[in-house]
Amino acid sequence: MKGIMIQGTSSDAGKSFLVTALCRIFANEGFKVCPFKSQNMSNNSYVTLDGCEIGRAQGVQAEAAKQEPSTLMNPILLKPKKDTHSEIVLFGKTHSAKEGKDYYKEFTMGEGIAAVRYALKEIEENFDLIVIEGAGSPVEMNLNDREIVNMRIANEADVPVILVTDIDRGGSMGSIVGTLELLGKDKKRVKGIIFNKFRGDLSLFEDGIKFIEDYTGVKVVGVMPYLKDIIIENEDNLSTDYYYKSKEKEKIILGVVDVPFVSNNTDIEIFRYENDVQIQKIDVFTDFSKLDAVIIPGTKSTMLDTAHLFKSGIAEKIISFYQKGGFVFGICGGYQMLGQKISDENNIDNNEIAEINGLALLPINTYFVSEKTVKRVHGISTHPAVKDIELSGYEIHLGQSTILEDDNFSPITKFEDTFDGLADKDFKVAGTYMHNIFHNDEFRNSWLNLIRELKGYARKELVNTNTLKEKDYEKLAAYAKQN
Repeated sequence: MKGIMIQGTSSDAGKSFLVTALCRIFANEGFKVCPFKSQNMSNNSYVTLDGCEIGRAQGVQAEAAKQEPSTLMNPILLKPKKDTHSEIVLFGKTHSAKEGKDYYKEFTMGEGIAAVRYALKEIEENFDLIVIEGAGSPVEMNLNDREIVNMRIANEADVPVILVTDIDRGGSMGSIVGTLELLGKDKKRVKGIIFNKFRGDLSLFEDGIKFIEDYTGVKVVGVMPYLKDIIIENEDNLSTDYYYKSKEKEKIILGVVDVPFVSNNTDIEIFRYENDVQIQKIDVFTDFSKLDAVIIPGTKSTMLDTAHLFKSGIAEKIISFYQKGGFVFGICGGYQMLGQKISDENNIDNNEIAEINGLALLPINTYFVSEKTVKRVHGISTHPAVKDIELSGYEIHLGQSTILEDDNFSPITKFEDTFDGLADKDFKVAGTYMHNIFHNDEFRNSWLNLIRELKGYARKELVNTNTLKEKDYEKLAAYAKQN
């Protein structure tokens, strides 16, 4: 195939970042380019137009490539549910859930590799070139006989490999040498090395570059600087770049609850475009008196994360925060947690808890069903506080929520024949099943302006994030070309 593969010496080395950059570079050159990751492990997913799930990173890379995201770009998505248990999403649909040992033994070298080969064949026939992303490290020696995401894929596609390492962490020299040494005969596929996240004067690193080239025989093809002025959505939860401090004097401090089974935290990252919003993690040590708003994000286990909130004491702090006038917003699993009761009699969400009380801030009860809802959604906001705003996003959930009668609460969104979400009259506590709701600029701006007004700050004009995202793709491509 015509293309290239980016592998890394570790997780979070910068593979997704560089694939995104290359996709935009090649798209700007007029190529029909396809991002590809054969197998992705992440609870940050993207819903395609036909209601299928792929890894969020491939959705972002498709945007950079100016292509519509499809399941060909990520045929296998693993969504961890616990340390040894993952849901297998095959070509966008739930396939099964297996323990780690069973997955590698039964799936990867059978249905898994067959799916990857099919996707590669379709991509070769329908695109000009492919930019492939590896996973973790290509030298996890205990997995190499069954892996279908690193060198086996480079060999299947017959593409050269660029190895990227994170120099900011330290140990990058050893990581490069060790990785190349352990690759054995596959080392010949590695045609270049990229040092990522470099800080300081590049001239001081020339001796390091020369050493690596002389010692390994592989050319250093780039040194990417540590980039702070570009916002690209994260692939997984390992990176916490979206926690940051605002330099504005009049700012909103937004706390994000740190739940153990968090998913789709890209719902929060969009706030990075708001200069006066400071995002921080909420844990057992958080001083809630310094917060203006709290968001409870999505989760792969509503029941277990609800139990965590009560056991840690965070639940009581959130309830008290709301009672004192703070803003609370729950998304998907976070919405379910804000309700009265959550039931899981058939062990769909977990196999430890059958029923649990929620935070009781919204009049809803939730029960879990086996059929997962995965779809794009479009509607219009109906709540008086944020009325008549066009909204689009997506839903991914197993729970179904019943709204209990209470005149103090109103739905947030009206779809064609249904309503979604719920909020009190002042929109102080709200929840929705719609992921990406804050990616709707007018809605996000309206919600933030409610908070600004309460604090006595001036209202702000909305931030056009689509324009800013496009600028960041172009800036990233320019940095990659330059370096």
